[in-house]
Parts: sequence; structure tokens; C-alpha cells
Amino acid sequence: MESMRHLAAHLGLDLVAVCLLTFAIYYPRHRRRDLVPAYLALNVALFTVVAALGELSGNGGLALGFGLFGVLSIIRLRSDAVQHEEVAYYFTTLVLGLVCGLPHLALGIAAAMAAVLLLVVYGADHPRLYARSRRTLVTLDAVHGDPAALRADLARRLGEPLDWTVMEVDYVRDLMVVDVRYRALEPGAPTTPRQVTPQSAPAWEAA
Repeated sequence: MESMRHLAAHLGLDLVAVCLLTFAIYYPRHRRRDLVPAYLALNVALFTVVAALGELSGNGGLALGFGLFGVLSIIRLRSDAVQHEEVAYYFTTLVLGLVCGLPHLALGIAAAMAAVLLLVVYGADHPRLYARSRRTLVTLDAVHGDPAALRADLARRLGEPLDWTVMEVDYVRDLMVVDVRYRALEPGAPTTPRQVTPQSAPAWEAA
């Protein structure tokens, strides 16, 4: 009976933590409904596996460690539609399920670890952090051989370029694809780009 109450307390902690992560942090910021069931299912599934392996292995951690290695080794995130920040949420849900599911970990310690995870994710993905920094893939209707001309074109279209990588150059159709990291213009700011020092020539030009 005592073990059942202990398991129920850990399960309640896990559900509260993953619901806060999913419904209070992730969904209000990213609005991807399709990933919500995935986060919840992964978390509860890992919690169940960890709790079961913990009961089977008793106080020994060797069997639990090998079991967790086998479970985590089958998890793959192959979809190109999943962004890097969403991968971070995936791993956070997994770690929450792991920490809360360990049967021999004190409830207070598990709650403290879960709180740290939630606070880190809340701060690291806060909308006000680098609010004007953007990243986009741009297809330009011109091929710029001069880095200064490319920077000026990007600044005219997007804002202040911070860094960019030329992904593709097509001389037949006279276009180039650029992966750009830039700082968006403030509302009401002039669109004329500032005079900046040109960057060194990219690798594609040197070739």
C-alpha cells in the first residue's frame, strides 16, 4: 500500500509537470496542437517504463540503466518539420518522465528537479529573449558575387543581417538561396540599411 501511494504521488507530480510544460509554456508560444499528444504520450510512457523497471530491479540500478538505454535508443526525431526548440521540449518531457518515474528517488528531490527543468525551459524559450532576432530562408532573384551587395540586399528586404549562409546558387535562373539570421527592424524605423563593414567572401565565391 505504501508503494502504491508513493507511485501515485510521483505520477501526480509527473502529470502536473508535463501539463505545465505543454499547456502553460509550449502551446501558448508555438501553437502546434499536433505535438501536444506526442509530448504527453512520450512523458507518460517513459514514466511507466521507468517505474516498472524500478520495481523489477529492486534497489539495484544496473538493470534499470540497461533498460532505459534500450528504451531511449529507439527514440528518433527524423521529421524535418520539428524545429530545434521543439526538440528541446521533446527531451524535457522525456527527462521529466525519467526523473519523476524513478521509484527510489525522494518526492521532494524529484519535484525540485522538475521545477528546475521547467524554469530553464520557461526562461530559455521566453518570447522577450532576443525578441527581434529572426531566421529565414530567402530566395533572391539575383546572384550577388560581392558580399557587400548581398548584405545590402538582405538588409533592404529583411532588416540588419547578423549572419548568413549561401545554400544554393543558380546562374541559369539567376537566383540564390540564402539562410539568413537577422535582426528585424523596429516599428517605424527607416528601411535604408546602415553602412556596415563588408564580411569576408563566403566559401562559394572563393571556389
